[in-house]
Amino acid sequence: MRRNGGLCSLSLYCAPSRNALNCPFKKTQLLFSRTLGLSPGEKVLDELTLDGVARYILSGKCKNIICMVGAGISTSAGIPDFRSPGTGLYANLQKYNLPYPEAIFQIDYFKKHPEPFFALARELYPGQFKPTVCHYFMRMLKDKGLLTRCYSQNIDTLERVAGLEGEDLIEAHGTFHTSHCVSFLCRKEYSMDWMKNQIFSEDIPKCDSCGSLVKPDIVFFGENLPARFFTTMKMDFPRCDLLIIMGTSLQVQPFASLVNRVSNSCPRLLINMEKTGQVYVAYLSTCDDGCMALAELLGWKAELEEMVKREYALIDSKDAKTKDKEANQSSRSTGAEAGKSDKTE
Repeated sequence: MRRNGGLCSLSLYCAPSRNALNCPFKKTQLLFSRTLGLSPGEKVLDELTLDGVARYILSGKCKNIICMVGAGISTSAGIPDFRSPGTGLYANLQKYNLPYPEAIFQIDYFKKHPEPFFALARELYPGQFKPTVCHYFMRMLKDKGLLTRCYSQNIDTLERVAGLEGEDLIEAHGTFHTSHCVSFLCRKEYSMDWMKNQIFSEDIPKCDSCGSLVKPDIVFFGENLPARFFTTMKMDFPRCDLLIIMGTSLQVQPFASLVNRVSNSCPRLLINMEKTGQVYVAYLSTCDDGCMALAELLGWKAELEEMVKREYALIDSKDAKTKDKEANQSSRSTGAEAGKSDKTE
């Protein structure tokens, strides 16, 4: 065991000789290898470090990477996570006068008191934040043909903004991308633009067909996860050859149990502020710093930095055009109202 960059690492070697088996350290290594599900002569990573993961990716043997991500990948974008003491979302909901913090995402509470959720939605609504370095690292994995799927707990849609498409994503806890009427007899679908207009006009969204509430397709407590979550995981995880876990405490089920669906020999990399779950390589840092460190070891750092710079410029340009359009519409509206006033007089 040695320390590398403040992180513990343990190297895995080829099958030890008969004499080596008498060495307590070698016995420990062999036991550890068997715990990983590796035969004595098999090794997937040459060492359990970020360097070892990078060499494995570059070896060409790693072709089916799955990313499991949580709120920690979006905190650098300005979106709070849920559970951090003092700064997390649940710690700052007192202004909504909730009976308990999680009530804001309880389906039964929402149907009776939708106002707190939509007030929060105005603060956190997609389109107000840019994807992070971590999001674009996953986009790079996709572009290089290495990403099988991203399983996300997040509802901020930043994976989509970064360039991951519907087929690349399992939004386990739903998304703002679409909305539906909550009535089982209706279930009319509404677009993201429709919902955005409702939320920012400070109206409670109501179905124009039946008058029931309309809710973004995010999964509340008391609702089932999307059916695609269960069908796709059965196909993806058995063939996964590298699992990258980022920005999640792995406390929410059934999402957390996905970790156990990869084979015992599949390497698992955790990039997180603190260690959680059963992982083989832990790189304790922010998700952005961890992804940039891995990109540097892969020789992708300059490419990743250029991608972030280019994509941010495109987002800024699009935002500027949207603001100009809104300003022109407002100006024409003001002019029309003034014209009506002059005629009246």
